This record gives sequence, C-alpha cells and structure tokens, in this order.
Amino acid sequence: MAYDANVLRRATDQLEQRRRQRKEENERKRLEAYRRQPRLAQLDRQIQATMARLVAAALRQGGDPGQAVREVRDGNLELQQERAVLLGAMGLPADALDDRPACGLCGDTGWQGAKMCPCLKELCAREQIRELSKLLDLGSQSFDTFSMDYYRESLYPGRGISPRANMELTYELCLNYAQKFSRYAIKNLFLSGPPGLGKTFLSACIARAVSEAGFSVVYDTAVNVFAQFEARKFQRDSADGAEARDETRRYLHCDLLILDDLGSELTTQFTQSALYELVNSRLAGERHTVISSNLSLEDAARRYAPAIVSRLEGEYHLLEFFGDDIRLQKKNRR
Repeated sequence: MAYDANVLRRATDQLEQRRRQRKEENERKRLEAYRRQPRLAQLDRQIQATMARLVAAALRQGGDPGQAVREVRDGNLELQQERAVLLGAMGLPADALDDRPACGLCGDTGWQGAKMCPCLKELCAREQIRELSKLLDLGSQSFDTFSMDYYRESLYPGRGISPRANMELTYELCLNYAQKFSRYAIKNLFLSGPPGLGKTFLSACIARAVSEAGFSVVYDTAVNVFAQFEARKFQRDSADGAEARDETRRYLHCDLLILDDLGSELTTQFTQSALYELVNSRLAGERHTVISSNLSLEDAARRYAPAIVSRLEGEYHLLEFFGDDIRLQKKNRR
C-alpha cells in the first residue's frame, strides 16, 4: 500500500512516542517498586548478572557446559520466585515490571520484516483520515449519515425513474465498492451530474470507508491535480517542482484516487496529456479511481481526446446523479 510519506512519517512518530511513553511509565513503576521494597532492586541486579553467567556457561569451551548451565538456571529460578513473592505482596503480578511491547507481532517496530504491521497500518489509516478531513468533511460524512430525504420519489422527466430510486441504487453500489474494495468487480467509478446532488458527499463516504480499511487514499480536485503535473514539468529544478513530483507520485500510486470536479480545469493540450497519463497509468497498475464531474460522458467526449474518453467509457462504471439541488433545499428549509 502506497501511503503518503508524510502520513507514514507521522504514524511512525506516533508509534515511537508511544514506545517512549511506555518505557518512561515502566521505569517510573520500577523505581516506585524499588522504593517500597529495596530488595527488588537487588534481585533485579542479581538476575541480570545470572543471565550474563548463563550465556558465558553456554559458550564455555572445553568440557560439558551443561552442568554449569543448569546450576546458573536453577539459581536464576530461585531469584525469580523470590521476586514474584515480593511483587505479589505489593499486589502486583510477577511480570508487572517487565518491559513488554504493546504489539507482540512486531515488537513495536511497526514492521514484520518488509511487511507493515497491522499496528502501524491502523495509525496510518488514522493519519490519512486526518489528512483527508482537511479537504472533506469526514467528521459528518459517512454512509451511516447519508440521507435519502432530499431525493423525491416522483418520476424525473426523461429518466423513467425517480431520483430517490436512482440514489438508492447508487448508494448501494458505492457502499459495496467501499466495503469490498479489494474484492469488488468494479474498480473505477465515474460520478456524473449537476452540482448539489451528493457526488462529493458519496466520494467522502467512500474515502472514509476505504481509508479505515487500511488502504491508501488520495483526494484532490482536478484543478489542483493538473497544477501539480504542470509544476512537475515546468518547475522541475525548484523546490516546488520537487514537491510536485511527490504529489504526482501519490496520485499515480495510491490504492484509491478520488479526482473531484473533472471539467472545472482549463482544458489545454497539457491538461489532456496529464489526464491521459493519470487515467492510463492507474488502469495499467490496476489501481482504483473515482472521478466526479458535472460533465456527462457525452460532454467529456466533446471536451477530451478520444484516447481518454475510450478509457472512461470502457473502464469506468457510470453513476448518474439527478434531482433537485440539495444545497438549495437546505437553504429553503431554514
């Protein structure tokens, strides 16, 4: 999973901070126990010394080290038993002062070999949601809070179906897309329709659910995306160019890209080239993409090159939004 470097860094910093806090807390408990029962400090020093003797006995050359190892081990067990009795008298378990990692899978490193541990994935998902929340209202936007009340049940002119019935089908597909993200047959969505009908809201619902499942998600507007591609090309030797390379890498390699408001950008030969690179590269890498646009596919066919439209029509599942502007409905209800 291609998490953004900043997300991974912040998650790793949190893991390290937790490790330090546990170590400091454990040291505080140990010093308090030593204050209450000084004999514990002596026992811990003796146990540490016997462990060194045990290693030396095991490595001893010449003769059989087995007897020496057994003697050292027996002595260590006696010390451990006395220590457990003293801790028990203080109302503490035998392992109360032991340094134990919070995650037994990775020892709090965040990695199992080259594989990211679930504990670090969880932190990455939280950090990613925090990042997404800067652009999307993920605090309130979720599948659980999505309301059908703004979609009327009467037939919509020229559609043969009501906005409510259409949205119920759209909602169900988006929910399955998000919840079965890595297993769902549909990989790419094209959300099409006028403003104020819930495209961004459902995009946010998808972003939240997929991110919470541990996948890397990037959301951005078409205007910002193409600006980064432009900076990557024309400011390559500057700090902005270096930042743009990182941003475009995120767009190309994240598990899910949500490209919002396609068609709002100024259409030029360069933006067409950037859009083709984005769409084609993600299809070739079998990475998921959700595009929302005020354009219909017919509008897109008049605006973009045939190579782009062919991929949108052939590889994206079209979801059409229609009905009455929700923003205006909310305003009129105040």
